[in-house]
Amino acid sequence: MLAAAQRLRRSSDFAAAVRGGRRVGRGAVVVHLTLPEPTGADAVTPSPEPARSRGAENSAPRRAGFVVSKAVGGAVVRNTVRRRLRHLVRERLAELPAGATLVVRALPPAADATYARLGADLDAALSAARAPRGRRSR
Repeated sequence: MLAAAQRLRRSSDFAAAVRGGRRVGRGAVVVHLTLPEPTGADAVTPSPEPARSRGAENSAPRRAGFVVSKAVGGAVVRNTVRRRLRHLVRERLAELPAGATLVVRALPPAADATYARLGADLDAALSAARAPRGRRSR
């Protein structure tokens, strides 16, 4: 189970993560990942403050939310998929930078996907979302 501080609950939080984050779809899931913006002063010049006091302000919680629509299946199937995704995300949430917001949207094939398949799809989507963007040729 995710701690209360790690869960997205308000629709405005979901909307901000979906609008402002990177979207990557892999298999049975679509991931919307919003990474915190590095501030120029903190990234370039070190602060004269000790690391312990700086860590407190940079320790914004990593937050996750889940979207499992009726297209996935009935209530029992949707809750099963949501529980599986919540457990998978809980294991991977610590790997994200502090202040990151993650929304995982289940697609209809998630209803029939195994736990291992959901984990592989989630890993692939998270690694693609965290990878730096390359320039697209037109």
